[in-house]
Amino acid sequence: MRSLYIFICLCVLGIEGWSDNKQRKFKKDFKFGVSTSAYQIEGAWNVDGKGESIWDRYFHTHPDARADVTNGDVACNSYYEYKRDVQMLRELGVDYYRFSISWPRILPSGFPNDQNELGLQYYDNLINELIKYNIKPMVTLYHFDLPQKLQDLGGWMNPLSIDWFEDYARVVFNRYADRVDYWITVNQPNSVCMFGYGGTMAAPAINAKGVADYECTKNVLLAHAKAYRLYEKEFKNKYKGSVGISMSLNWADPVDNSTDNKEAAEIFRDFNIALFLDPIWSKEGGFPSTVKDMVAKKSKSQGFYRSRLPTLSPQEIKLLKGSADFLGVNHYTTFLVKATTQTFDPPSFIDDAGVEMLFGDKWTQSESFWLRSAPYGIYKLCLYLNKRYDYPTIYVTENGWSTKPVLWDRSRVEIMRHYLQALLLAIEDGTDVRSYTVWGLMDNVEWTAGINERFGLYQVDFNSEEKTRTPRMSALVFKRIIETRVVEEDWEPQNLSIAPKQRVEL
Repeated sequence: MRSLYIFICLCVLGIEGWSDNKQRKFKKDFKFGVSTSAYQIEGAWNVDGKGESIWDRYFHTHPDARADVTNGDVACNSYYEYKRDVQMLRELGVDYYRFSISWPRILPSGFPNDQNELGLQYYDNLINELIKYNIKPMVTLYHFDLPQKLQDLGGWMNPLSIDWFEDYARVVFNRYADRVDYWITVNQPNSVCMFGYGGTMAAPAINAKGVADYECTKNVLLAHAKAYRLYEKEFKNKYKGSVGISMSLNWADPVDNSTDNKEAAEIFRDFNIALFLDPIWSKEGGFPSTVKDMVAKKSKSQGFYRSRLPTLSPQEIKLLKGSADFLGVNHYTTFLVKATTQTFDPPSFIDDAGVEMLFGDKWTQSESFWLRSAPYGIYKLCLYLNKRYDYPTIYVTENGWSTKPVLWDRSRVEIMRHYLQALLLAIEDGTDVRSYTVWGLMDNVEWTAGINERFGLYQVDFNSEEKTRTPRMSALVFKRIIETRVVEEDWEPQNLSIAPKQRVEL
């Protein structure tokens, strides 16, 4: 009951206002890493045979969508500076590096008949450089940058995208499975579909609310499952790797203890968590009944002849169930939820859920409008996942904080410590968390926010030709946590010099 008492204090006071003076420590086999994505760091958008992605097209044709003049054409120039990136990973002493492969860089048309050897060689070089220094590659197959030629054919709205993705996965597995132990099929299907197909916040900005987002969800999840089954059947016995999927999983609490608001929080979780996880992890399989019933009812009242949420056939439910070796958790913040009679631009995903979201008044604000600090949320999320999905294996594949471009980033250090402390409590209470990944290794092109929101452990000088990387205070603190396995409240580096971890011969 001690952890329950501690948790109650966390909820009342927040991580910032509570300590029980017990030193908790990450076990030796717990892994630490950092994360990036191809579009956000690589640059070289049209060199060496790379094809156009949906983000290339979106930013080139919608310059007004950017918060500043920056896009991914050059970004951090990692296509040319990848050895410096690996040097930074050595400096931090991380166990693994999570990065994504650009689908259009290796398959310019999106199809396997058109393979770009120079693009494939780039990832060979990066993976080999990581292995040279005993840094494990954790590869994401899809992190938002669909080949534009596939989008011209409907993108994730086209059911054929399921096979397109499987073909792409086969090319990648054939090339790199002998050196990569950890695979993530898709990063944040919920973001891909809700923002890119049901809205305009992300490429390809289809904005077919309440229809395209649900069709996209079905197709992306099935594409994931097909890639998982491919690896399971043809590669797993030989290479013994693990394949999972990363979801955007932010927590939601009721704004108060009223019955209506408690129910509203449960609805929020069903739409934003269970809709994407139940098909893979629940015993029954398929989409959650709450979501199916609510969307069907709303669809009928709006004059649709059938539910806007597509059905999953018995064969599709079977394909999806159990199609992951681990759950990748991308967790950033928490919302407070309350019931409302207000409508939200129907038909739409937000209107179907029909709840209002708020932030806590005392939660620390980052440089991102959507990001507030509520570290207790990751603890509650873990307990929810344990209860609903019977203690799944979890890799925290993203957690981060945005600041201004400053080197002594004490707010990031403070927030990182608080989230890690909450994660230690979740582990103490039985959660099977195997890793923690900081987003991100360095400042990057933060999609439509450009470079206004800095998430990096390393600051990037985007005005320099080399896109010079400089360690922040948070880089040294993270290095210290990796070395000691302890989250120290008061340790602070004397300066920002950082030395690489020495290579360990295999």
